[in-house]
Amino acid sequence: MASIPPDEEAAAENGHGNGNGNENGNGPCPPPAKRARSVISEEEIRAEFGHHEAGVARVNNGSFGCCPASLLDAQARWQRRFVAQPDDFYFHALQPGLRRSRAAVAALVNAGDVAEVSLVDNATTAAAIVLQHAAWSFAEGRFSRGDAVLMLHYAYGAVKKSIHAYVARAGATVVEVPLPFPVASADAIIHEFRVALALAKDGGRKVRLAVIDHITSMPSVVIPVKELVAICRQEGVDKVFIDAAHSIGQVPVDVRDIGADFYTSNLHKWFFCPPAVAFLHTRKDDPIASQLHHPVVSHEYGNGLPMESGWIGTRDYSAQLVVPESIDFVNRFEGGIEGIRSRNHVKVIEMGRMLAEAWGTFLGTPPELCGSMVMVGLPGCLGVESDDDAMRVRTMLRKDFMVEVPIYYNSRRVEGQEMAKDKNGDAVTGYVRISHQVYNVRENYEQLRDAVNKLVADGFTSSKLRPSEKVPSHYNSLFFNYFFLFVC
Repeated sequence: MASIPPDEEAAAENGHGNGNGNENGNGPCPPPAKRARSVISEEEIRAEFGHHEAGVARVNNGSFGCCPASLLDAQARWQRRFVAQPDDFYFHALQPGLRRSRAAVAALVNAGDVAEVSLVDNATTAAAIVLQHAAWSFAEGRFSRGDAVLMLHYAYGAVKKSIHAYVARAGATVVEVPLPFPVASADAIIHEFRVALALAKDGGRKVRLAVIDHITSMPSVVIPVKELVAICRQEGVDKVFIDAAHSIGQVPVDVRDIGADFYTSNLHKWFFCPPAVAFLHTRKDDPIASQLHHPVVSHEYGNGLPMESGWIGTRDYSAQLVVPESIDFVNRFEGGIEGIRSRNHVKVIEMGRMLAEAWGTFLGTPPELCGSMVMVGLPGCLGVESDDDAMRVRTMLRKDFMVEVPIYYNSRRVEGQEMAKDKNGDAVTGYVRISHQVYNVRENYEQLRDAVNKLVADGFTSSKLRPSEKVPSHYNSLFFNYFFLFVC
């Protein structure tokens, strides 16, 4: 028999079940495994991330995260375990290993019970689970057609589309909270939320679900979720779902203190797990917990969401099995995850201010509304006038300057407020979202700074990257020739 990865033998000896649904995942949360070792050195950090492509200024941890070599090795051991003896893995290793990971997450976020934590691929999957239930509630008559679902204007694009695909299609009225950007304070967010919630309740309409980001993706802003959840409770909102895709590893998370009905976060973005793994927390004492189902129906259907999510057919579960090893990794740093969060925050603000000073711009949010990401205004002379412009400039920075950074086009206009301008008086419509993670160094941000400065010095504008409006006729001829050759 292949060797069992660390701590799994103990889990098996404690009577946890197999992949056939004999383990219900209930019980108090044991603490995650911790191993005493010396604080990681700079040399060891470089070695852990030595697989990153050399020369690339990788200041975009937010999109896909990062995974150290030791976690990749742990993942590979699980993968080899499966291919070496699949039946043994399925019947004796998978569910104990997943429960070990769920217990680690439960302790990490202060869940009341392991049974409150399900492991899924990503926050988008968790959103589908919650929104699927809401759609069924409309379809089965528990909700009335026209009842409202509230979401932030800056909700993640895939989640916004899921809201429309599931609940709007089922009959919900979707109301957006039009948040300002740049944003000055948490109070501005709370004010806009109250106004939108009053609109959602207009005419006695019931608000069945509020979908609130903990950290919005683009633009990146830390949202005062605890305060917004409290407002929802006061105003009679049925359920609150916190989409916290970026939260674990960026900000403190205590699900009991936040008080939402559903809370999800990715573990592969800011907690060093390999892609893809996330958790969905639901309160054990809420009857709705037994009504949630994974969108992929398999043999565990009806055995509770943790078990349903723990087996959705033959696939690679290794990313979900190495969560305890990710905790071991963060504990190699001084102060553990709290120390990493604090240092990342200080550094990203420092680097953001350095860029803003070099470009004559400003930060898009005050430091208290930032985690390990911050928005920095680009010089207005770059002329970013659309999402397409932003994407083309991003691609150019990647290909021509080896800089990986997201660019945001700010199309929002705050009523009664003039667009923010740079030191030259040009309106700032483009922003970079920079991240800081343990592998980043100052030179990464200087590479970005110098790239943008060169574009400005060269008189570059985004319009130079736009395709011409008319396609020459001979290109049309070529297109149709290839179309008929390969399609017809």
